[in-house]
Amino acid sequence: MLEGWFMYFILFWVVILISFFAIGGFFMFRKFLKRMPKEDGKSDLDWEEHYVNETRHLWQQKEKDLLEDLVSPVPELFRDVARMKIAGKIGELALKEKADQIDQDLLIRGYILATPKRDHKFLRKKLTEKQINMTPYEHLF
Repeated sequence: MLEGWFMYFILFWVVILISFFAIGGFFMFRKFLKRMPKEDGKSDLDWEEHYVNETRHLWQQKEKDLLEDLVSPVPELFRDVARMKIAGKIGELALKEKADQIDQDLLIRGYILATPKRDHKFLRKKLTEKQINMTPYEHLF
């Protein structure tokens, strides 16, 4: 029989392992759901990739640098995923509006629409640092 401190040590590790499996499973399941095809046959991630590829030629270096600066508060582990999601939303807006190129206005609107509300405070801080007027975008926040 297990007794004393060794029993508590084993129980502690069982709880830790079950917690890690649950957290990992949650994120894997979310990714799985994003990969599931919708009614049109494409998944959310397929559409993001499509919009980015269709609008790749519309991006100028200045806008790429601005996007990179805006996603800098995102932890590095998640930055690539965030950049792809935001660029996909910006591309979707550009295609809907038949834009000739991605400009700062389109980039900021796409960023606001692609990010959850809890992250808007970081965007507001970055826009203030860059001295960009947020008044035209208040209705999107």
